[in-house]
Amino acid sequence: MSTDAVVVDQARRADLPELAAVAAATFPLACPPSSTPENIAAFIAENLSEERFGGYLGDPERVLLVARDGAAHARSGNTGAITGYAMMIRGVPDDDDVQRAVNLRPAIELSKIYVLPDQHGAGAATALMTEALQRAATLGFSSVWLGVNQKNERAQRFYRKHGFTVNGTKTFRLGAGIENDYVMVRPV
Repeated sequence: MSTDAVVVDQARRADLPELAAVAAATFPLACPPSSTPENIAAFIAENLSEERFGGYLGDPERVLLVARDGAAHARSGNTGAITGYAMMIRGVPDDDDVQRAVNLRPAIELSKIYVLPDQHGAGAATALMTEALQRAATLGFSSVWLGVNQKNERAQRFYRKHGFTVNGTKTFRLGAGIENDYVMVRPV
């Protein structure tokens, strides 16, 4: 997908250092104020390192997308700086709460969708969501689901705007802590 402001494409190996840096910068924005810095740092170290993204990129069950600065891309012909990313994971985990909430199958999880704070409102999140939903349809999924912290009202508004509804709840381990999420689902 491409617009003047944003280009969305499949992540590549060359993106891994920048992708990990963007992930480390954006993940804390989605955490509730009660999350401890230690728990956030532990999650980032365990799940959002360059090495982990390398594994995600090579996993056939995942789709890893990056949003790039489209204006820089158009000016220089280079790929442009990564302004956000999304990761999708095929299926529904063996979590009873998620199994109950995601009743339209086959399903794919929108596991991550994050955009740098200076890009909020600039179209990167919408471009990532549009591409993710198009990929889900092309891959033959009936629904897309996600977990979002119950206190993250901004993200919930964004997901509702894109057709997601709350179908249940689940817990999310954040370091040594447990957070409460809504499970939101959208037909493709």
